[in-house]
Amino acid sequence: MSTATTTTDYAQGDIAWILTSTAFVLLMIPGAGLFYAGLARRKSALSLLFLPIAAACIVFFQWFFWGYSLTFSHTGSSFIGDLSNIGFRNVLAEPSVASSNVPDLLFSVYQGMFAAITAALAVGAVAERGRAGPCLLFVFIWTTLVYDPIAYWTWNPAGWAAKLGGLDFAGGTPVHIASGSAALAYSFMLGKRRGHGTFELNFRPHNTTYVIIGTLFLWVGWFGFNAGSALSANLRAAMAAVVTNLAAGVGGIAWCAVDYRLEQRFSAVGLCSGIVAGLVAITPGSGYVPPWAALIYGVVAGVGCNFATKLKLLIRVDDALDVFAIHGVGGFLGDLLTGIFASNYIAALDGTTDIQGGWVDGHWVQLAIQLADGATGMSYSFVLSCLILFAISYIPGMHLRASNADEIMGMDECEVGEFAYDYVEVERDVANSAEDSAALRRGQLSESQVDMSYDTDDISLRAYAGRPGMKE
Repeated sequence: MSTATTTTDYAQGDIAWILTSTAFVLLMIPGAGLFYAGLARRKSALSLLFLPIAAACIVFFQWFFWGYSLTFSHTGSSFIGDLSNIGFRNVLAEPSVASSNVPDLLFSVYQGMFAAITAALAVGAVAERGRAGPCLLFVFIWTTLVYDPIAYWTWNPAGWAAKLGGLDFAGGTPVHIASGSAALAYSFMLGKRRGHGTFELNFRPHNTTYVIIGTLFLWVGWFGFNAGSALSANLRAAMAAVVTNLAAGVGGIAWCAVDYRLEQRFSAVGLCSGIVAGLVAITPGSGYVPPWAALIYGVVAGVGCNFATKLKLLIRVDDALDVFAIHGVGGFLGDLLTGIFASNYIAALDGTTDIQGGWVDGHWVQLAIQLADGATGMSYSFVLSCLILFAISYIPGMHLRASNADEIMGMDECEVGEFAYDYVEVERDVANSAEDSAALRRGQLSESQVDMSYDTDDISLRAYAGRPGMKE
């Protein structure tokens, strides 16, 4: 232990702010679930609320067991930490490796939320056809082999990207590029949804209200995500909050403007997508850039990520919820823009940080450093994700994709066993009642047989999936 042994060795305001930021980041996890569930079809909505939260639970254990040690141990190589803090061993009042303003224990729970939201973003790739069990196994392995190393080299002072001079304030590469690339890999390995590219698959979001609520949850949580990364209640945290809010608003307007030019009408989903794209892009630069630069981040993210949604058509990968377009591409754009607009006087607002800045400060090589960091993170996450998924698919009982019959029924019933909406089951009961009434009139069933059918809720897949109006 160091000489710091109690909270009295730290500023109480800093402790309070990071505790609050931790709660804000946790709020982002159900926010992502609501955003994803609203974009999907109703028969798979609950599974997309369930998976981000379940993935977070897996990550919380992994982070306690060895994730925090692999990422933020005080000793390690240029690529990964060691197990000196396994099981939170010696994690208490010693100053964290990232800042002397907060103790290890507080920093560990705060950064654990970052690991959890990263996994929660990535699991959107399984939408409407991926099985939950293999997905959760993937989350544990992926967090260990992909997220922890990328976060180490970006944020741990011993990491190669940090030593090279890479600037990533709150997770452009470890969180957004990593999760977006993993989602692309997962979508590629799963294959296209049943009916993809035909009239059978309806691309319209089933509940835009969920999308809007999820977006607001994410927006609120992002203040803890970005401003909290200052690891102190100071002026740099305030600046991070300002630029985060600006980039989100401008991103939403820019995305809507592109949609209006093409469709001649506004879109609530487009507005929300642009807001999230702006939040993603500003993440790496939030503690480095002035407010006027946030406007450029928002415009570039709103327009760039909007057009990036067409990439899946070019590469023929069914990224159902555009996780790669918004998080992968948005994070990469944010990394590059930080290489241009990072300013040393903004970083110095915390009273300790000293950087050479980006192009606006005449530090021309910074863009190349940012490019190297982002490209490496994207390639590493995509390739390792494919390899992990390939290995999991060969474990007995761990095939990645649901059966064709299960996909018709919907992931809610087949993977979760419950529904997001009661009327889905009510429709089934009404259909059962109509069939049984007709059978009674024809003398094909007795009343006792009808009662038994309700007790077992036995309805054939063929009859259920084939009824008019039950495709959803």
